[in-house]
Amino acid sequence: MPAFGPIKRDDLIRCLKKVGFDGPYSGGKHQLMIKGNRTLRLPNPHRGDIGKELLARVLRQAGISKDEWEKL
Repeated sequence: MPAFGPIKRDDLIRCLKKVGFDGPYSGGKHQLMIKGNRTLRLPNPHRGDIGKELLARVLRQAGISKDEWEKL
């Protein structure tokens, strides 16, 4: 994975699948990905990339450290 920073939503989903998340599934206003008993809300699609701050929040919810992310 590239260094921790802006990423396309499709690339985020692809990487989350690499670490064992299933989905995305419909879930009201946001799509969800599931791994065991952990449910992760995905950012909605928009024109630009997912920024560094939002990526950090998603990874924190997923239980993935920045070091683990950069090793994918």
